[in-house]
Amino acid sequence: MELNNAAARFAALAQPSRLAILRSLIKAGTHGCTPSQLSTNLAIPASTLSFHLKELQQAGLVQGLKQGRSISYLADYGGLRGLIQFLLTDCCQGDPRLCGTYVVKGPAALPPKASAALSTESKGG
Repeated sequence: MELNNAAARFAALAQPSRLAILRSLIKAGTHGCTPSQLSTNLAIPASTLSFHLKELQQAGLVQGLKQGRSISYLADYGGLRGLIQFLLTDCCQGDPRLCGTYVVKGPAALPPKASAALSTESKGG
């Protein structure tokens, strides 16, 4: 991931409502949430929620899934993995004594715990 792309994703998350939205979508797993569910659960007005969802989508952290006449939003696990990988690629210069299991071994690798957690969440767990 490029530095500018990572910076755009972090900028999208540098707002409390957007971070809360993304965390809710991660918890919802592959089922996602409708805007009305998010609005109710997070007490965010619909127009404000729409703005935040658009920002998260543009940053590559959220996906909209059209289902008939409605839309559900889901966390974009690929985008999240890319951001995590960006942070951990050069973690502690590969020294597991300093950062434990969170050393990324290659361009697509994730630490076992993080990979399992993302995999479980992406299956709705």
